[in-house]
Order: sequence, then structure tokens, then C-alpha cells
Amino acid sequence: MVVKSVLTHLLAGNSLNSQQMTDVMEGILTGRISEIQTAAVLSLLAKKGESIEEVVAAAKVMRALSQRVEVRMDAPVIDTCGTGGDGLHTFNISTASSFVVAAAGAAVAKHGGRSVSSLSGSVDVLEAMGLPVSVWSLARVQDFLERYRWTFMFAPNHHTAMKYTAHVRKELGIRTLFNILGPLTNPANAPFQVLGVFSPHLTRLMVEVLKELGSEGALVVHGHDGLDEISLAGPTSVAELKNGVIRYYEITPEQFGFTRMPLNPLLVNNPMESMFFIDQVLDNFPGPARDIVALNAGAAIYITGLVESFEAGVQKALDVIAIGDAKKLKDQIKKAANHG
Repeated sequence: MVVKSVLTHLLAGNSLNSQQMTDVMEGILTGRISEIQTAAVLSLLAKKGESIEEVVAAAKVMRALSQRVEVRMDAPVIDTCGTGGDGLHTFNISTASSFVVAAAGAAVAKHGGRSVSSLSGSVDVLEAMGLPVSVWSLARVQDFLERYRWTFMFAPNHHTAMKYTAHVRKELGIRTLFNILGPLTNPANAPFQVLGVFSPHLTRLMVEVLKELGSEGALVVHGHDGLDEISLAGPTSVAELKNGVIRYYEITPEQFGFTRMPLNPLLVNNPMESMFFIDQVLDNFPGPARDIVALNAGAAIYITGLVESFEAGVQKALDVIAIGDAKKLKDQIKKAANHG
């Protein structure tokens, strides 16, 4: 592959076709393309705006080069994650939701890394809780998924090819294709997903990409306040993929019986503060933290098919929290992680 021809193509404002994008990604993720060329490709893609075809091709290459997690279970497997980058610094809503969703009967194969733009990333808060997920072996990742219907896959352990991009991305300091590839490259190939995005235009892009990648069910969400989760502060745009059909709609907290609340009380400065919120939620402490977790966990419970409607999913989430099943599961996981 001649990188110069690809750069010329992008400089003219054209999108790459699937084969061109595949060749470029393979070159980047095997170190065959120089850092300067990689920076140029990523910058031009960002300026143009990545197409569905480009993102699908890139995700397929990244998936093929990843360390996979085999899934041997009947429960529907889901990932609850976001692109990050919303700059709002709320507590780890999707991490709290993951325990609720697993306790409700789905299998959560959570995939993520350390904080990049937030003050408390998923790995940061899990380690504060006593779950050293960044050093889990592949066998342990698999074992926890099968035993507890919950596991965490630390992205750098599964996407070692990303070492070729780390320096470039840090030096560029801008959002690139790789900011949206993380949620599309779950090592367990989770067929269901609730994916929060930092920008409204990404709802359509990401749901179309997930459809092309063979996702069975997905909810791509963006709060109108900028949150890359379902928000309690106002409406949330939703792109839903179910039974091969995509539909777009908006939801509000009031639809689910919740009072609209500003996000300010949910902001944190560090992982310990985030852990405090998660413990409060799982202890069934009433308030906006529990409500926003129920909204997001309810979305996951619904899209996996465990219940018939979004509303029923939210109610199931509240029930699981109220009877203590989510807290019990979290405690079991923590005990096993420190004594296994």
C-alpha cells in the first residue's frame, strides 16, 4: 500500500473505501506506517469526518488483532460503555450500572481503560473499589464472566497493537478515529451494547457501524446536556438497533417517573468520590445517583431482551437495587478478586 496515494485521496476531501481503510489500519497497527504518516492520516480523517465504511473497516482490523475472550454461556452478553470525552466529570455511571445489569440476568463484558479526559475512569474506580482489573489474566477475565456474569477487560491488555499509536495520539492531542473505536472493539464480541457518545452526530454513525458489525441489539445515547450516558438533566437522543431495524427517538427522565435534576450533585474529583456514589446507589440510597443508574441499567436490561420495554427495564433495575442483588453481586466479585 502506498500511503501517499491515501493521503492525496484524503487531502481532496474524499473518503476511503473499505479496502483502503483496511490496508491503512493494518499498516498503522503493525508499525509498518511511520508515526508521521499515521498522524497525517488520523488528522485528515478527523477533519473530513470518518465515514461509516471507514469506521467499520477500522473496527474489523482492530478486532482481528485483539486478544479475544471466549464466551461460553447462555445469558445475553452486553457491554455498557461510552466514548468518554464529554468533559462533565460525573461519577462512573456505566460502571455502577454494570453490577445492576449483571444482577438482573444479563452477562456484562465491560471493556475500558484508564481515565483520559475524565477525573475517574472505569479502571480507576474499580481499582479504588479493590478490583485490580488492569492485571487480570485472560483466564481470570473469562472465569469471572462465567461465574458472576460480570467481567472487565482492560483495553491495553487486549489491544496490544495500540502501542503503535500511543505516542502519536498523545502528541496530536486531538480527538481521532481511535476515540470512537474503543467501544466498537469489545474483546468478547458482546452482541448487545449500550454506548454513550460525546457528540450528537455520533449517534447515527455509531448505530450504523454496530449494525454493519453484526450487533444484535444496541442503544447509542447522547444527553442533550452533552453527557455520554442517558441523562437525568434533560432529554436524551437514542438510536436503537433491534431486530435489524434502526429507529431514532428521544427520552426524558419524566417518562420513567424521575424528577429532572441538574448533574452538579453527581460530579466527582477523583475515583474515591466516584466509589462513594456507586456504594450509595447499590445501598439503595434514594436520589439522583440511583435514578441515573436505573435509567442506564434499565436501557441495558431492555436491549438484551430480558424485558419487553424500556420502562420495564428501568423498573427491573430499581427492583434489583432495592432487594440488594446488585450490591451482593459486587461484594461477591470483590471477595473473589482478592481471595481467588
